[in-house]
Amino acid sequence: MTFEPVAIIDIGSNSVRLVAYDGLQRASTPLYNEKVLCGLGRSVFSTGRLNEDSVQRALTALRRFRVLCDTMRVSRIFVLATAAARDAANGPAFLEAAREALGQEIQLLSGRREAELSALGVVSGFYAPDGVVGDLGGGSLELVDVNGTTVGQGVTMPLGGLALQDLSEGSLKKARKIAREHLKKAEPQLDTLRGRTFYAVGGTWRALARLHQAARQYPLHVMHGYAVKPSDELSFLEMVEQTDAATLQEVESISEARRPLLAFGAVVLEEIIRLGRPREIAISAFGVREGLLFEQLDRETRLADPLIVAAQELNVQRARSPVHGEELRDWTDHFIASLDGPETAGERRLRHAACLLSDIGWRAHPDYRGEQSLNVLANAAFAGIDHPGRAYLALSGYFRHEGVAPEKASPTLRTLAGPRLFERARLVGALMRVAFPVSAGMAGPLKRMPVAVEAGRVVLRLPTEWAELNGERLLSRVRGLGRVVGLDGRVEVV
Repeated sequence: MTFEPVAIIDIGSNSVRLVAYDGLQRASTPLYNEKVLCGLGRSVFSTGRLNEDSVQRALTALRRFRVLCDTMRVSRIFVLATAAARDAANGPAFLEAAREALGQEIQLLSGRREAELSALGVVSGFYAPDGVVGDLGGGSLELVDVNGTTVGQGVTMPLGGLALQDLSEGSLKKARKIAREHLKKAEPQLDTLRGRTFYAVGGTWRALARLHQAARQYPLHVMHGYAVKPSDELSFLEMVEQTDAATLQEVESISEARRPLLAFGAVVLEEIIRLGRPREIAISAFGVREGLLFEQLDRETRLADPLIVAAQELNVQRARSPVHGEELRDWTDHFIASLDGPETAGERRLRHAACLLSDIGWRAHPDYRGEQSLNVLANAAFAGIDHPGRAYLALSGYFRHEGVAPEKASPTLRTLAGPRLFERARLVGALMRVAFPVSAGMAGPLKRMPVAVEAGRVVLRLPTEWAELNGERLLSRVRGLGRVVGLDGRVEVV
């Protein structure tokens, strides 16, 4: 495994994109991300050829990307090409010119291979995914079943935004008919979708999700893991199809080249929902590129939890004493084990992540540590976490600095977390508020200061040599922890 920068250049039917990552690892972070909308697939189905102006724009972008990769000292470059280059008569000539522009070999993906990599991207980016992945590009739509780390056999159809616009001659009515006809080929995938999650991959669907968030005044602007109910989505998609894109709220955040494709992407997603009847639609920022990187990892690294890996890295980079975060994790394990009532595996991993991230705000001014921690944790580039989980992490970081009174919390984040996770965030925040005054955020002390529920009380035990830490401030924190779990609290020196 290498920690030197790696890059993927994705030559798609609508866009050509460079993404450079900080290394080949389980929780890679993008160092640089640039997209050029070239529209290579704009007229492939009607003319059989890539448009020459689009080809020149793409080659210009690729030459620029080559210089950028040299500047970043990228150790390894993967170059992928998809539907437009695959289907066009002049595709081979374009790929040869692209190879010369980049000085790199290019992998021309089959539809089935594209579906497989998209599914691996979702495996990489979600915690225990279960459903069907749909990757909508400019030229094609790939559908493939995914369950945990198991990826099914994919199917590809010419239903990408540019392809559907071309095939339907710009008519949404024709586009819907074409989509229905092609989706009949995907019955094996859509039949398994009922009651499960549909993972929507691709720039057009992310753009629709951004507009959906704006219409709802949604509190988090992170795309990855944004989930909606099919009934809500259908009414929104119908509105998009019937409305001039220029009048949609927040449409200025969508590139002009992509706006005409929104309605065609909406038609395809609407038909998938009606045919597949999923439980929810989840937006994935992870797709073919992330799937390819995931495939390069060894088995042990692939099985690592990406949220915990990312939390560990942030802990090392930003905490006063990274070992303290690990000890805090174990210290809270002991307390949780003493409580009545189970903690789910999902809640446990969120609590462990919160402990590892508990000290990322310490460099901020004391008046702003809670707010800064909340904003960083709510919007960080985490994988393997949904939006309620993000709200939990953000609230736990906020409570750790600002106190655990429920009224202190952001009402929108409280709603997003839901009642159960909100109370779990208060609990871990209260535990942190006890831990930091007795440890100063340093490694070592927590191992000798257990806190647990004993005989109907929350009890913190201090060693005799640290008896001077006891006082009104610490007792107030312990009693605050007790109130969160409905018990009295006390400090004992032993």
